[in-house]
Amino acid sequence: MSVRWRKSTYSSGVNDEHCVELGNLAPGTEIGVRDSKDLDAGHLTLTRTQFADLIEQIKHRPEW
Repeated sequence: MSVRWRKSTYSSGVNDEHCVELGNLAPGTEIGVRDSKDLDAGHLTLTRTQFADLIEQIKHRPEW
């Protein structure tokens, strides 16, 4: 299966240090998250529920 990765809309460009990409690993069930600056490092595999929980946690995190 070929994964089509897409870069986050929050990634601002070539010099952005915090770039992520998302891909459908198993359509409808799993989402991959990877560092767009280090493609050989692999990816994190999340279920759709885990991904939704991660997004909610990020939305409500205190500023770092």
